[in-house]
Amino acid sequence: MADLRVPNAASGQGPGGRRRSWAELLAGRLKRQKYHPERAQKLKDSAVRLLRSHQDLNALLLEVEGPPCKKLSLSKLIDCDSSEAYANHSSSFIGSALQDQASRLGIPVGVLSAGMVASSVGQVCTAAAETSHPVLLTVEQRKKLSSLLEFAQYLLAHSMFSRLSFCQELWKIQNSLLLEVVWHLHVQGIVSLQELLESHPDMHAVGAWLFRNLCCLCEQIEASCQHADVARAMLSDFVQMFVLRGFQKNSDLRRTVEPEKMPQVAADVLQRMLIFALDALAAGVQEESSTHKTVRCWFGVFSGHVLGSVISTDSPKRFFSHTLTQILTHSPLLKASDAVQMQREWSFARTHPLLTALYRRLFVMLSPEELVGHLQEVLETQEVHWQRVLSFVSALVVCFPEAQQLLEDWVARLMAQAFESCQLDSMVTAFLVVRQAALEGPSAFQSYADWFKASFGSTRGYHGCSKKALVFLFTFLSDLVPFESARYLQVHILHPPLVPSKYRSLLTDYISLAKTRLADLKVSIESMGLYEDLSSAGDITEPHSQALQDVEKAIMVFEHTGKIPVTVMEASIFRRPYYVSHFLPALLTPRVLPEAPDSRVAFIESLKRADKIPPSLYSTYCQACSAAEEKPEDAALGVRAEPSSAEEPLEQLTAALGELRASMADPSQCDVISAQVAVISERLRAALGHSEDDSSAEISKIQLSINAPRLEPRECMAVDLLLTSFCQNLMAASSVAPPERQGPWATLFMRTMCGRVLPAVLTRLCQLLHHQGPSLSAPHVLGLAALAVHLGESRSALPEVDVGPPAPDAGLPVPALFDSLLTCRTRDSLLFCLKFCTAAISYSLCKFSSQSRDILRSYLSPGLIKKFQFLVFRLFSEARQPLSQEDAASLSWRPLYLPSADWQRAALSLWTHRTFRELLKEEDVHLTYQDWLYLELEIQPEADALSDTERSRSYDHSENSDLVFGGRPGNEDIISRLQEMVADLELQQDPSVPLGHTPSQGHFLFGIFCRRLQALTSGWSVAASLQRQRELLMYKRILLRLPSSVLCGSSFQAEQPITARCKQFFHLVNSEMRNFCSHGGALTQDITAHFFRGLLNACLRSRDPSLMVDFMLAKCQTKCPLILTSALLWWPSLEPVLLCQWRRHCQSPLPRELQKLQEGRQFASDFLSPNAASPAPNPAWLSAAALHFAIQQVREENIRKQLTKLDCEREELLVFLFFFSLMGLLSSHLTSNSATDPSKALDVCAAVLECLEKRKISWLALFQLTESDLRLGRLLLRVAPDQHTRLLPFTFYSSLQPLVTMSISSLLSYFHDDAAIREEAFLHVAVDMYLRLVQLFVAGDTSTVSPPAGRSLELQGQGNPVELITKARLFLLQLIPRCPKKSFSHMAEVTSRHPPWATWGTREITAAWATCPPGWQCDATVSARAPSLWSEAQWTAWAEDLLLSHSCWLIVGTATQR
Repeated sequence: MADLRVPNAASGQGPGGRRRSWAELLAGRLKRQKYHPERAQKLKDSAVRLLRSHQDLNALLLEVEGPPCKKLSLSKLIDCDSSEAYANHSSSFIGSALQDQASRLGIPVGVLSAGMVASSVGQVCTAAAETSHPVLLTVEQRKKLSSLLEFAQYLLAHSMFSRLSFCQELWKIQNSLLLEVVWHLHVQGIVSLQELLESHPDMHAVGAWLFRNLCCLCEQIEASCQHADVARAMLSDFVQMFVLRGFQKNSDLRRTVEPEKMPQVAADVLQRMLIFALDALAAGVQEESSTHKTVRCWFGVFSGHVLGSVISTDSPKRFFSHTLTQILTHSPLLKASDAVQMQREWSFARTHPLLTALYRRLFVMLSPEELVGHLQEVLETQEVHWQRVLSFVSALVVCFPEAQQLLEDWVARLMAQAFESCQLDSMVTAFLVVRQAALEGPSAFQSYADWFKASFGSTRGYHGCSKKALVFLFTFLSDLVPFESARYLQVHILHPPLVPSKYRSLLTDYISLAKTRLADLKVSIESMGLYEDLSSAGDITEPHSQALQDVEKAIMVFEHTGKIPVTVMEASIFRRPYYVSHFLPALLTPRVLPEAPDSRVAFIESLKRADKIPPSLYSTYCQACSAAEEKPEDAALGVRAEPSSAEEPLEQLTAALGELRASMADPSQCDVISAQVAVISERLRAALGHSEDDSSAEISKIQLSINAPRLEPRECMAVDLLLTSFCQNLMAASSVAPPERQGPWATLFMRTMCGRVLPAVLTRLCQLLHHQGPSLSAPHVLGLAALAVHLGESRSALPEVDVGPPAPDAGLPVPALFDSLLTCRTRDSLLFCLKFCTAAISYSLCKFSSQSRDILRSYLSPGLIKKFQFLVFRLFSEARQPLSQEDAASLSWRPLYLPSADWQRAALSLWTHRTFRELLKEEDVHLTYQDWLYLELEIQPEADALSDTERSRSYDHSENSDLVFGGRPGNEDIISRLQEMVADLELQQDPSVPLGHTPSQGHFLFGIFCRRLQALTSGWSVAASLQRQRELLMYKRILLRLPSSVLCGSSFQAEQPITARCKQFFHLVNSEMRNFCSHGGALTQDITAHFFRGLLNACLRSRDPSLMVDFMLAKCQTKCPLILTSALLWWPSLEPVLLCQWRRHCQSPLPRELQKLQEGRQFASDFLSPNAASPAPNPAWLSAAALHFAIQQVREENIRKQLTKLDCEREELLVFLFFFSLMGLLSSHLTSNSATDPSKALDVCAAVLECLEKRKISWLALFQLTESDLRLGRLLLRVAPDQHTRLLPFTFYSSLQPLVTMSISSLLSYFHDDAAIREEAFLHVAVDMYLRLVQLFVAGDTSTVSPPAGRSLELQGQGNPVELITKARLFLLQLIPRCPKKSFSHMAEVTSRHPPWATWGTREITAAWATCPPGWQCDATVSARAPSLWSEAQWTAWAEDLLLSHSCWLIVGTATQR
């Protein structure tokens, strides 16, 4: 300012003509005036206003301080390419300069800095406005703005920036201010959008400015500009702010601004955008125009991803409700009369896609009840735009299946109000809503004709209460006549309201008026077709064309029902002019008659027999047909329309199905599916030529020929398109989500198949499933199975199906039809039936997992579930094993739709699924013996999937139910098996056998068995073992084919309870079957059940059956305990058979010994459950066996946790459990298909051993079992196979294997207080087991310690016998220094049980004890030779050398032996 001069003296020219500066002038003025605080403040305010009104703040700064202040030009500081860039000036320097200038000017620094930043923002916006993006910045300008905002943030942080002043300055450059700049200011916290908007003095102007910018922003987003991601983020933030502030309950603004401005601006902007979009749609916006893009983008803000975090608040819901109100009420130009005339053009399929998309987005936030309630409220309180109201109704019934009932209830209330007080508005609303909803077809809403008949066609109608109501109704209908279309007038005439005879004139007057209107429309009621769609929006069909369509429909109904359609019968009486003049000529068109009468011929003959065809007309038809045979070319007149006439509708149907399929795989398109299904339904009717509005009322029963199903080519093509599309859609939807999260698309799609097209769909399903099933691919099987489930879902709305013989005479519900279509005759049909049943049941359990069992049963045919049980039980041996709680598998739909679907795995997974098992408890779905027999007899033996042996095994597991004989030819094996069962039953009830009588001699078969076994080679070689096993399996099959009395006799005597047959069978079990026909301490299920059936049969013939059963089973504990352990293993399947057999003769509870088996299984189940376990019942060995079998069925990860409860069990139980666990460990290695994993078996052994050690319970006796040991030896040796007892050395070192690799210190920590080591017999047993292990190796029994084929080495370090022997030796090396001195006595007993070459090392050990440390010897003869003191290292070295030499001699002995 030093260079600034005033032009004259008045302005401050001093003496001598020198011009004084502005500062001098101000100083002089202050001297002449007395100081006053108010004047000082006014002066400062004036200076501030002066600065704020100055347009060039940079120039003003230059005037304040001269050349040094040129560096404060922000336009250069924010210029990234300038040499005077911001990098050369720190924020603190610029801030300090601003403070200096503000102090010189006497104004707040915040005001000064705000003006500078606003001016710079204006420069950035002006530069950006030159580009092609009117709301977005360029990359270069965005960088400059970023630098400027960084400086502004510094000023804010140091309280050097006034937000209010900044906002006011920004609005001065409103015309050049860009929306992106406003967004950046809001996001980076310079000034919030709320502060900026509320600082504007004109709310209307700021709303208009925001509206224009948002429109440009939406257009830029849809144009896919370079910065579309920034634009989308801007739009989302703005919308969230507007929704949150404009639709909150209570304003919570914490600023000092007026709190009511922001909600007003927000609501105003949102309403402007909506009105702009609605007006554009009403004006007929062109697709892909700029306006169309803007509307499309703005409607997208109603989706969840745009609303973002505010979706969890109540504001979006209020915003959506307000939006719906605006849609329904904006620009209410149309009257109700206009709606009556034009509503056919407002169906869902004809509504603008953008508007239907907006409706669907509103439906996401609002429930159907809320939507209907809101619609009702708007119609009652405001003027509405009828086009949008009715298009909204269409969208509602299409998108929400439950909306039909809501609308029906609402319409019923409207009608009741209308007739109660003659409210015309309620009447108009009800009629418009019903007609609009009916336009969407029967799958969405009942037809208008049905509603009109239900409302006024009976005495219960709304109009029947009084004459006033009748007058009101006919006055209303008469007022509608000038605006009505012909379709609705035809409905009113053909289905008139029921009127008392005294008021008949009201009806006749209305009908006359309606017919006059029809005449004006050039539509004759007499020439109206029989099957015209009274709800369609199409033009009235010409009588001749309509008659041809009526003939086709009538023939199709006749073909499926076998009866003359009711519509045709009524027309022959009540509409005779049309029937005679149009229908019959179209039906009796001359043609060449086929050799085999077709449906048209049969229909004509039925009409003739019913006297519905005049004789002269029929005679003329026959003569014309005869003439056509002579001149076939003349018969062309009788040919129906060319196939090409159907090509266009089929192409449209194909296109609609393709659009639906594209949407299935895109989760973001889930809201459009219901709309697309509505379009498919409309195009399907066009493709099939169906036009009647009620497609299901005419068909009360569908006639279907299973053996020879036939479809017209056009029907077949359309149905194939539907079925293929359903299968493809299911696969696409399953790739995105499981069935329970796929939404209602399948139900909606299925509804398009209900109605008139249903007979064609069922006929095609019959062709595919009954005749072509095995050739269907996996996607087809899955899709058709899912369709069957959804047809079952709608069973109450579907007609019955008459399939003819051999099916029942009564009609079948649609779900039961699939039971008739699936056959089980050959291998291919068996496997296909299994796939279909697996897919259908799995889909229903996944789709309706939250439904009750009753609902699940209603969706599936019981026969379908029974066939699945039959097939799984028959084909898979795994399904015949008893299930435990741990077997409940998780059902997954995903593996089924993969290309490599494993149907066996899927079937077994379903078989063990908990919900399916609970479903089988229902009586009507449980497979009975009668069902099994029927299905088995259906199979052709020569084409069976099973071999004779496999089939025989499956018979052994059949249910023990009532026998039902039918006259069906079947499998000879079945007949033979039934003869055996009948003989067994006769033996049970033979009165000729006196009570107490029993044969004194055994059965001759056992003698034959014994002699044949003696002739076989004995020994443990593989060949000898296999030969003996094969022989025993043959004996077992023979015994199973004979009555169970062969095993134990027909009755028992108190003085001689153990019969000769029992002794023979026990001997066979103990000596042979225990070794070759048992697994894991139990016989197979079949022979076990056979014995117990025979036992109960014999005991039930004694005087005291319960006492005899107890006595026999008590004897089994000592004579043949393997029988009882077998019963424990198979108890879940054995118990129902025994209960049935016992209760058939006795009403008392099961005998006590059988109850012990029950209690043992219950104890095992309780022990493995999370709840507290009950004490183990006696005897302890039975409880231990039951617990062992239960543990085998527990998942591996649960074992350790459950076995911690063993600390509370009896000592005896733990010892027996340890033995059974050792046997389980051996079985897991000996059997390649063992259910128990070796690593799991080892973990169980280790856990039980740890418990024994913790409680200091001796377990060494288990490795020294002998027949003379009555407590353990005799019992356990008769349970375990001989091969298992021979391999006890392996189990000894396998169960201690975790200890073998431990150091001595670790070993001490494992054995609590060295309990086992301190036991005198421990070293004795360890050395004995070591020598026996070596003997096994020398004898060549090395397969035991090697994993079976196909099984990986789960046990670390146990890959071969040499490694196990090496580690066993290492264990002894660590063990010997820890044993007490008493352990070294009686070593001669060990050597005496082994051959000389194997015990040489032991003799050396015995002699070497003389060199052990003092005090350790037990033999005085060698004590004198002991060293005085050895260290632990010396002792270990001595033992290692000794065992090494022993191993060398073992190698020599092995070579000598071989």
